[in-house]
Amino acid sequence: MNFKIEKKLKNSLGRAGVLSTPHGEIKTPAFVTVGTKATVKALTPEQVKDLGAQVVLANTYHLYLEPGDESIKKGGGLNKVMNWNGPTMTDSGGFQVFSLGEAFGLKLSKIREFGRPDLQSKSGLDKKVSDSDEIIKLAKIDEDGVTFKSIIDGSMHRFTPERSMEIQWNLGADIIFAFDECTSPDEKFEYQKEAMDRTHRWAKRSLEAHNKLDKDNIQALFGVVQGGRFKDLREESAKEISKMRVLRSNGEAVAFDGFGIGGSFDKEDMYTVVGWVNKILPEEKPRHLLGIGEPIDFFGGIENGTDLFDCVAPTRMARNGTLHTKDGKINIMNSKFRDDFSPIESDCDCYTCKNYTRAYLAHLLRSKEILGSTLASIHNLYFVVNLVDKIRQSIIDDKFFEYKEEFLKRYYK
Repeated sequence: MNFKIEKKLKNSLGRAGVLSTPHGEIKTPAFVTVGTKATVKALTPEQVKDLGAQVVLANTYHLYLEPGDESIKKGGGLNKVMNWNGPTMTDSGGFQVFSLGEAFGLKLSKIREFGRPDLQSKSGLDKKVSDSDEIIKLAKIDEDGVTFKSIIDGSMHRFTPERSMEIQWNLGADIIFAFDECTSPDEKFEYQKEAMDRTHRWAKRSLEAHNKLDKDNIQALFGVVQGGRFKDLREESAKEISKMRVLRSNGEAVAFDGFGIGGSFDKEDMYTVVGWVNKILPEEKPRHLLGIGEPIDFFGGIENGTDLFDCVAPTRMARNGTLHTKDGKINIMNSKFRDDFSPIESDCDCYTCKNYTRAYLAHLLRSKEILGSTLASIHNLYFVVNLVDKIRQSIIDDKFFEYKEEFLKRYYK
């Protein structure tokens, strides 16, 4: 893997670059389309490519359970199995530790929205303490790894850093992530530090296991920065992951190829946290903000040095009838769209807008026709993929801040 910075954004950490992988280039900043189970829901690979997507991310946890990483390996790896000829990524399974553990049974997210009740934290940022001890969880964390129940049949399974690396090696993605522990934004400082320290130990083990498997440098491994919403923890994590090295058998010191920024944030302080981290991470390596996909977050993340984003939100919203437009989100299920025979957006070049009307799409989704999910997903993915592409171009043209103001003023009016 090679990363080249083409243009830096003045007076900020933002940049435009090109990330080269065995299956092609990724022009950054870029939105990474999520194909959880080796498929972008309701879309063919050709449709994903045609809407402008450069790279697809699959989910290690779900593919391990079904059809199994060994099956994917026998089939020739992700690219072959899903018939996608572009770059691929896989996460580590670490987020499922959070969603099946701390967050299970609660309406917890890794992002805490504006206006929630809070208490003062050590970092000076506000936070709320959760009371989740009585919730029965599907995952249990210990120093060595995580034991969890399958969401499919309740069978017991075990992930360790070494096992995560083995699974991701079998899946065969171009870019993979070290095993980490994601925490709730409501966790206290003490547990955030405990989880961060464990993430660092797991990162070292991931790097060691990866280098035993990947002797020919086929896959790029990204280390994950944790630390919640605490400045001192985030900076410590960025420094620790940046300097981490292991030795190959020939004595060569090997570091992470790039970095994921994971864990929990408050919505209003997310860009501040990202900035803390990216001021420390090596400038010459790519940074991926995990699980983030709102338009405002692209601008805030990119301005603070983020190169890649991924999120299931565009397709999940689409399947439920929520669509992006330059004037904000619309719910196509609203009655006013029943007889609206205009496209979702008149100046949108996606396949859906060029061929179908709001009324038809509303009918399909109300009728629960599969085509409705397909057409809505094409539009939403086209919107976010091309929005990040336009942000990239605005950096190259020295017009980022003008474009940011223009877009956000209209979208969030």
